[in-house]
Amino acid sequence: MPSSTPTPPKIPKAVCPVSSPSGTSTSDPHVQFPNLTPPGLKHSLPFYAFKPWVKLGSPILLFEHLLKTYGNIAQYRFMGTPIVFINDPEYIREVLVTQSSSFVKERTVKRMKVLLGEGLITSDDPFHLRQRRIAAPAFHRQRIAAYGDQIVAIAATQRETFRPGQTIDIAASSMRLSLEIVARTLFDTEVTDDIRRINDEVNTIMDLYNFIVAFPRIESFMHLPIPGIMKFRRSKARLDAVVDRLIREHREAAARGEPDKGDLLSMLLASTDDQLDASGHHTGMSDEQARDEVLTIFLAGYETVANGLAWTWYLLSQHPEVEARLHTELDAVLGTGCDARLPTLADYPQLRYTEQVFAESMRLYPPAWAMGRMSTRPVNLGPYSIPTGAHVFFSQYIMGRDPKYFPDPLRFDPERFTTEAKAARPKFTYFPFGGGNRQCIGESFAWMEGVFSIATIAQRWRLTYQGATPPEVQAKITLRPKHPMMMQLEPR
Repeated sequence: MPSSTPTPPKIPKAVCPVSSPSGTSTSDPHVQFPNLTPPGLKHSLPFYAFKPWVKLGSPILLFEHLLKTYGNIAQYRFMGTPIVFINDPEYIREVLVTQSSSFVKERTVKRMKVLLGEGLITSDDPFHLRQRRIAAPAFHRQRIAAYGDQIVAIAATQRETFRPGQTIDIAASSMRLSLEIVARTLFDTEVTDDIRRINDEVNTIMDLYNFIVAFPRIESFMHLPIPGIMKFRRSKARLDAVVDRLIREHREAAARGEPDKGDLLSMLLASTDDQLDASGHHTGMSDEQARDEVLTIFLAGYETVANGLAWTWYLLSQHPEVEARLHTELDAVLGTGCDARLPTLADYPQLRYTEQVFAESMRLYPPAWAMGRMSTRPVNLGPYSIPTGAHVFFSQYIMGRDPKYFPDPLRFDPERFTTEAKAARPKFTYFPFGGGNRQCIGESFAWMEGVFSIATIAQRWRLTYQGATPPEVQAKITLRPKHPMMMQLEPR
């Protein structure tokens, strides 16, 4: 720790936050807090450029350092902007729920508007609330349940391509599986050239993620012949052309009176806002709004679950006792030998340990690994004063490895996610799909895809990790393995 690091001031007992079951302690208007500044770095972040915990593209190193050095709240500045990192479930609740009206999406998320436009991930209220109301029917529980058989059928088809002794990159294999699922459920199509083109262009743009985030005021330079921006612009134009054509074809099919095929895009285009507009009409999404939501759903429903599955297979390969218990559940629910069958929607509630395995995997390797908000007015988090314009970050990755809430945090233990164990922890110790009024609208779909994919493949196969060292993580929009994750297939 630098000798100049300030010691966090002691807080008088009378003004300490008082925990309560509702978690409303830090916003109680009757409690007076001193205007304390969170402890943290004395100088702007570039001053520490040669420290091992400051590395472009590896913000997890910085977050780990801040937590270890300063505790559950720490501040620093970057280019004049105050930044606060928090790792306390009550502080996170304040930002996402109790004082959510005092925060909007911060800069790094807003940067993704160049790709996702005004989609559900990037837009702010009141537009976000309107889009969520229109999109909600497409993610109704009954609608999501209808996709269960499709998920299982696609996973079963993939497992039939596996061969004993074959070595595969499980990250790439999980991506292909998830791409098939999103193509069928989002567009009601197979993985056609159009879907492959969407995938290729999204991957190109993801490779430019750090460039897009780090480039100052990139929105003002999108028309200039800067190599990285030109590459992004070409990919985005090709991506928009494909999605726009799919939207146009869906609208034309609806105009001809063809029945809704049950895909998410058809539902999005058919849905209207339940609140009247200024003209007294129930309006739906424009083509541009639909395109933004399609790209958002594609990214959120494909990239995140695929990465969650890849990390799950790795963790199972390292913990044979967990894998054995998973197989025991699958055999009990789905049968063995000649009596074995594929999972159905009716089996979903019985696959509890399978769900716990997926949940524990997303604790250690959360696909969405960090979140951020920007304060629109001064707020208090406990005794600390947060100024207007501060960027507040919190990390599912860091919180999920906090020994205060998850003893022996690096141990892979699905028992952490029994009903009783979950009830014993504060809510925002685990939030893989966010929280508050912006919680991921597709969460139910993601859980179903993960559980059914694991159950279908693990029913038939065991996977053994072939690497000499543990896989290295790469924190971009999602938490990916940095290199191919090679696994050998063994039939059960």
